[in-house]
Amino acid sequence: MHSELILGLDIGSSSIRGALFDIRGGLVPNTLYRCERNFTTSDHSGAEIEAEAAFERIVSVMDGVLERSTDVKGEIKGVASCTFWHSLLGIGGKGEPTTPVYGWADNRSGKYVDELRNRFRETSVHDRTGARFHSSFWPAKLLWLKNEFPDFWDRTDRWISFADFVKMRLCVPQNSERDRRVFTSVAMASATGLYNIRKDGWDEELMKFLEIARAKLPVTETFPLRFKKQFVKSRPRLSDATFHPSIGDGSAGNIGSGCVNKRSAALNLGTSGALRMMYKGPPPKKIPSGLWCYLLDNKRSIVGGALSDGGGVYAYLKKTLNVELADEEIGEEIARRGADAHGLTVMPFFFGERSTGYNENARGHILGLNPSHDAIDILQAAMESVAFRFAEILGDLIEVSKIEEIVVSGGAIAASPVWTQIIADVLGRELIVSDEPEASLRGAVLLALESLGKIDSIDSFPYEKNRLAFHPKCHEIYKTARKRHISAYQKLFKDQK
Repeated sequence: MHSELILGLDIGSSSIRGALFDIRGGLVPNTLYRCERNFTTSDHSGAEIEAEAAFERIVSVMDGVLERSTDVKGEIKGVASCTFWHSLLGIGGKGEPTTPVYGWADNRSGKYVDELRNRFRETSVHDRTGARFHSSFWPAKLLWLKNEFPDFWDRTDRWISFADFVKMRLCVPQNSERDRRVFTSVAMASATGLYNIRKDGWDEELMKFLEIARAKLPVTETFPLRFKKQFVKSRPRLSDATFHPSIGDGSAGNIGSGCVNKRSAALNLGTSGALRMMYKGPPPKKIPSGLWCYLLDNKRSIVGGALSDGGGVYAYLKKTLNVELADEEIGEEIARRGADAHGLTVMPFFFGERSTGYNENARGHILGLNPSHDAIDILQAAMESVAFRFAEILGDLIEVSKIEEIVVSGGAIAASPVWTQIIADVLGRELIVSDEPEASLRGAVLLALESLGKIDSIDSFPYEKNRLAFHPKCHEIYKTARKRHISAYQKLFKDQK
């Protein structure tokens, strides 16, 4: 028996998860519902989904949770959600999509990054918006759409994120059904690269250059919205629930992993990767050049770096090299061979580079290959190279605050214990391996519970700490290998932005 409940949604780029939670932040057994999906990719670095179909999948997950919880007694007080960052789509005057949903991995606007860098002083824009110029953010995508898709541009009434589209379809605007405004959360707006995190509003200088009026962008809000009557008519359990402002799935992961202060950082390794720190307070006075900074809400900031290549590189190489061994067997063989046993150097930018160089032209390289090497050598070198990139992010993050503990999670971490050990050995740090299988989902729910006054604070929850020690001898080997990696990076990309 639960007196009050929260329905949580984790809207990821490869799956959507939903479940009911109690007011202590615990997942109600047997209510988890999951739906797989993927962005459509193209040979020209596109990554997009169709907005209406993607929305319907979210509704199907909500319905799946409700169906699985018919025997769970209690009132659903709210719906909390986290959504993939940096998405962009256009909508017309009646709210209809005028473009696909473009994901962060859509790099087709990459050629416009140089135009932005030539027009602006990038360090100043980075300081204002928390984002470097890169195809994953809105400025380059909007410039690309404006120049190459004038029909899309002319038909578009507003530019929004997919999280905003979901909210628009589900919820009543603040005043009435006739209110035509579209709302976004500070958390989603601040991750666009078009939002001034210092002044908490859309960046005037970038808007002027892009010729986008403020009316063409969503209105930021910090309050929950009511569901539309038509939507809850067939879902009476949501009649009195409110939809809370969406946050980025990365931010939610920090909360769900207990990394909500300047002493701890969350390292996530799934298809891509990230290392992030969240804390109460404003953005740092100086954001290191390799990092980004967004806002969670009006009192918390999140600083970190993201890798386009994580488990995706492993999957790509395993398929391309025709490795038929199970992941467990691969891990056992890598552990048997030992740290940097191959002498190879890999640049793991097969899907481009974000942190720390934000180089649109960076590509994957395998250096030092000879006939004595096999597929396992290449896989191991690639996994180690991802760990080296995490080390670069950590070096920048330490400029902001001393990091005392690192909590690791994600699908690649769960699937490959050897990769977790490699990361610990490269960083020379004891790691805390999270046993929370739904960290992002739980994080979104905890933030909603805090806003409802059901819990005192998101940082008041204890977490199990499964510690993984690093091997000092392996760390010394990796220090030398990392120097080789850094030298190769500088030689390959020194003349590129």
